[in-house]
Amino acid sequence: MDAIDRKILTILQDDATVSIAELAERVHLSQTPCWKRIQKLEANGFIVRRVALVSPEKLGLGLTVFVSIETSDHSREWLGKFAETVSALPEVMEFYRMAGDVDYMLRVVVTDMAAYDTFYKRLIEAIPLKNVTSRFAMERIKSTTAYQVPALPKP
Repeated sequence: MDAIDRKILTILQDDATVSIAELAERVHLSQTPCWKRIQKLEANGFIVRRVALVSPEKLGLGLTVFVSIETSDHSREWLGKFAETVSALPEVMEFYRMAGDVDYMLRVVVTDMAAYDTFYKRLIEAIPLKNVTSRFAMERIKSTTAYQVPALPKP
């Protein structure tokens, strides 16, 4: 991946709707080579998919909750069932297996506290858990989906 590919990724992360013509101009290529580079970045897994980012508040989803989960069972079977169960819950936006004192971390987005309570009850009824700790976000200060694209290594 060269400097032009890196610039393409940076631009597309900011606005995936930019036209090929504009993108090509911004990276100093003609349209066909620019389009071919995008296709190659997709084929090589650098670009996973292109999506629209939606305002959760406009949808009435005003409560973000970070849920820490501890379990006593670390078996492959338990993890498989747990991962399948949690992944199927539409309120779960992100789901991570962690190192340290917490086993799993979820980012959950719901309308309000009552909706979170309903989610929480579904979660704890679905699978045995040792401890569930909920932390409620009061304000989103920074939220981005764009990764910093590292510069080329210096020779």
